[in-house]
Amino acid sequence: MIAQAAVEAGVLRRFADDQLLTLAKLVVENAFQPIVEAGTGAVFGYESLMRGQDRIGFENPVDFLDRAEQCGQLMALEQMIAARSLAKFQTVPDYAGATLFLNLDVRLIPQGHALMASVLAHLRKAGIPPSSVCFELSERFDNTNHPEFAELVQSMRRSGFKLAIDDFGVGHGEMKLLCDYPVDYVKIDRHFVCDIDKSPRKRHLVKNIVNIAHVLGVRVIAEGIETEAEFLACREFGVDLVQGWFIARPTTFVSELLPGFPHLQDLGKLKSTTQTLDEILIRKQIEHLPTVYENDSIDSVFDLFRRNPRQTFFPVLNANGEPRGTINEYHLKEYIYQPFGRDLLKNKIYERTISHFVTRAPIVGLDADAERLTTIFANMDGSDCVILTDNMRYAGVVSAASLIRVINDKQLQVAQDQNPLTSLPGNRAVRDFMQQAGRDGDEVRYFCYCDFDNFKPFNDHYGFHLGDHAISLFAALMRRYFFSDGDFLGHVGGDDFFIGVRDWTRDEITEILDRLISDFHDDVVELYSEEDRRNGVIRGHDRNGNLREFPLMRCSIGVLELPGGLVIEDINRISAMIAGIKTKAKESDSGLFLGAFQDPD
Repeated sequence: MIAQAAVEAGVLRRFADDQLLTLAKLVVENAFQPIVEAGTGAVFGYESLMRGQDRIGFENPVDFLDRAEQCGQLMALEQMIAARSLAKFQTVPDYAGATLFLNLDVRLIPQGHALMASVLAHLRKAGIPPSSVCFELSERFDNTNHPEFAELVQSMRRSGFKLAIDDFGVGHGEMKLLCDYPVDYVKIDRHFVCDIDKSPRKRHLVKNIVNIAHVLGVRVIAEGIETEAEFLACREFGVDLVQGWFIARPTTFVSELLPGFPHLQDLGKLKSTTQTLDEILIRKQIEHLPTVYENDSIDSVFDLFRRNPRQTFFPVLNANGEPRGTINEYHLKEYIYQPFGRDLLKNKIYERTISHFVTRAPIVGLDADAERLTTIFANMDGSDCVILTDNMRYAGVVSAASLIRVINDKQLQVAQDQNPLTSLPGNRAVRDFMQQAGRDGDEVRYFCYCDFDNFKPFNDHYGFHLGDHAISLFAALMRRYFFSDGDFLGHVGGDDFFIGVRDWTRDEITEILDRLISDFHDDVVELYSEEDRRNGVIRGHDRNGNLREFPLMRCSIGVLELPGGLVIEDINRISAMIAGIKTKAKESDSGLFLGAFQDPD
C-alpha cells in the first residue's frame, strides 16, 4: 500500500510539472503562526506558511518551491501565495495593528521588483500600509551574491516594507546582511533555541546575538520554541518576539487565532522590586520627542526643526508606529545651506524622502532594565539615544544624560531599600522583619499579605498611570491605619504589600483590615469611568487570551498568626504558609482570611 502511494505520488509529480500552478491553486493553503511579544504575550504578527503541497506529492514546501523553480513557475507561484496570504491577513481581527511575515525566495531577487509591485497593488486595494508586511530573507542561499540585491533592499525600504533575516546563524552571509543592510528583525534559527536552557554555549551565543542586534536597532525573534524552559531562557536574554509550537501551532483557520497569550507574561516570574524600580526610574527619564513618519514630506521635517530649534534629531516611525531610527539635523544641513538645496530635496526626479536620511538607533522595550541600557550605550557608536518601545510601538527616547540620572537614582533607592512609587521598604526589609519577628516569641505576631484582585485588567484598560495611582492610594491608607512604632509596612512589588504587627488581638486586626479593604474599594472605584462603575465590571483578556468581564478592583488580605511562645528560624516555612492563606483570602467573599501557623512537627 505504501509503495503504491509512493508510485502514485511520483506519477503525479511528473504529471504536475507543466500544470504546477494550476494544481497549486487547488490544494495549497496559507497557514498563519503567531509571532508574540515575549514580555507581554500580545500577538505582534503572523508568519505565513505553505500547507497542502503534500496532496500533489511534495513532502515539504522546500521541495515544492524547488520544483516550481525548475519548471519556471516560481514567480507565478510566489505571487499567488502572497496574494492569498494578504487576503487571509485582511480577515484577521485587528489586522491593522499586526505584521504579516512573508518569505522571499532568494532566487526571485532578479524579479523582486515585479513581486513587490504585485504585493503593493494588493495592499493598496486593501488599504493596508506596506509597513504591515515584513519580507523574510531566507538564508538557504547567499542573498548578497545577486547584483540586484542591494537595489531591491533600498526599493523595499523606500516603499515602507520591513525586512527580516530568516534562519539566522545557520545560513549564508547573515552577518554581512546584518552589518550592511537596514534590516528590522533577525530570526534566530531553531538550532540555537532547542534545549537552550541546558546548553551554556547556546545561551552565550543567543545573549550576544541579542545584544549586537539591539545596539544596531534590530529586534530579535526566536523561532521554533517548543518548551516553557526555552521560552523563559529566550525572554531572560532579551529576545523581543517568540514563535513556536509552545506558543501556538500554525493554523489555516483564522477563527483559531487568539488575540494574545497573556499567561506568558507571568511564566517564571517572581515578585521582585528590582524590575519595578528600573521601570519606574526609566519612565521618569523618558523624553517624549515629536516624531516624523518615514513617508512624510521633507517639508514636515524642516518645519519640525524650525519649531524645535534646540533639538538636533527626531525619531522616525513607520505607518504602524514602530521606530525606524532617527533623522539628524546635520544630514539636512548640506541641503539647507547650498543654493536650491531645499528645492532639490523636493524634486520628484531626485527622489529624496525621509527614509533616505534615517540613521539606525538602538531599540529596546520599555521593560528593559538599567543594566541593559547601560550595556547598549557602552557599545553604540554615534547614536544620539536609545529608542524605547511599548508593545513594539514608539514610547520615547532615553539619552546618555538621562541614563546617568537613572543609574544614580537607582543606586540611591537601592541603598535606602524603598519602593520609588510608595517610599515603603522593599523585599529585603520585609524579609528582615519576618526573620526578626519569627525569632521573637514573646508576643503574638500577625503577618498580613495584601494583594489586589483584578488589578491587571484595570491596569491594561486604564494604563499604568492610574494603576500607579491605585497603588499609591493603598499605601496611603496603610499609613493611616498602621502608624505605631511597632507596626511594619512594606511594598513587596507591583500590587503586593506586607503589613507586620505585634501584640494585637484577633478582633483588633480583623476590624482594622476590614476597614482598610472597605476604604480602598470605595476610593479605587472612583478611578473607573462612570459607565464601568454603573456596570460593576470591565472587559479584558484573561490568561488564555479570551475576552471576558472582570469585577471592579478590591484588595484581598491573607493573615498568618504566629502565636506567643512560637520561635521559628526558617522564614521559608512562613512564606509557604502565607501563600496558601493568600489564596483562601482571594476566594473569600470579604477578601480577608486569617489563619494560625501550624507546625507540621
